[in-house]
Amino acid sequence: MRAATEYRLNEIWYGDRPPPLWLRGLVPAYRFGNRVDRWWKSRHRPQNLESACIIVVGNITVGGSGKSPLVIRLCRILRDAGLGPAVISRGYGSEARGLRLVSPASDPTVVGDEPLMIAQEAGVPVIVSPDRCAAARALIGKGIRVIVSDDGLQHYRLPRSIEICVIDGNRGFGNGRLLPAGPLRESPERLASVDHIVVNGEPDGLPGGLETVPMTLAAGLLRPLEGGQSWRLSQFTGCRVHAVAGIAHPQRFFDLLRHARIKVIEHPFPDHYAYTARDFAGMPGDLPILMTEKDAVKCRQLGLSNAWFLTVDAALPSTWEAALVGQVRACLERRKIQP
Repeated sequence: MRAATEYRLNEIWYGDRPPPLWLRGLVPAYRFGNRVDRWWKSRHRPQNLESACIIVVGNITVGGSGKSPLVIRLCRILRDAGLGPAVISRGYGSEARGLRLVSPASDPTVVGDEPLMIAQEAGVPVIVSPDRCAAARALIGKGIRVIVSDDGLQHYRLPRSIEICVIDGNRGFGNGRLLPAGPLRESPERLASVDHIVVNGEPDGLPGGLETVPMTLAAGLLRPLEGGQSWRLSQFTGCRVHAVAGIAHPQRFFDLLRHARIKVIEHPFPDHYAYTARDFAGMPGDLPILMTEKDAVKCRQLGLSNAWFLTVDAALPSTWEAALVGQVRACLERRKIQP
């Protein structure tokens, strides 16, 4: 049911199918509610979070755009610069109530798939909570002064020092309409107020005049779910595989595999899908199963002996990375904060 709904909405938002009248009729209500929400939350920001440099990474569209790989990359460069960052996240799909510290061994149903993936790959503290302000306060109490918020561009109660908006260059803003008739959470005019616009892929169809930062997702190694030797993607060239993707834009993963000349049998699932062994029961066991890293954190206990996940790394201009580190240092110096 959820998969069918996502498919129909994507046909409308990113395809040629026009939104029905009832969806367009809901847009004014969404626009009004969004403005009230922003006004109210912006005026009720906590005053006790000013002792940290908070970097918010988000987007203005629904669905994936490459935020998590970017968050992981930011954490690595900030960590290597000696700034000791940590991550806060709502933990979409998690069962967490209150604050929950994420470890590489955490249960994805409890903390969420993306926070777990970030904790495993970034090597920094990660806290999930429905209240991002409470999560930031807890990190500040532990002496952390550089905080990266995974998503939260529209969470206006959270103070922010730096805003980074990520855009999927392939899909752009879809039909350009606000929710629910289109994929936009906010109007593209919102981009004028963010500090950095990072475009994942080719910036086709984006408004002119935007100063953007190019980002590519470079394929890493294929790692087995049950441990063992890793392989390069090119070593699967010519192989026929089952490709599993429970992400916002599964076609991106399938296309990446096909670009490596892998013969793909597509198995798209809804974003943040909770897998069970039954989902793999109909896949012939003699063919490898390839999936995203986000899917892998939820499939490790399913006994999939011939399954692999592909790691990806966000690649950004080194000059921009150095400038961002300088911006964070300047933020800390203005506030007389020692990282």
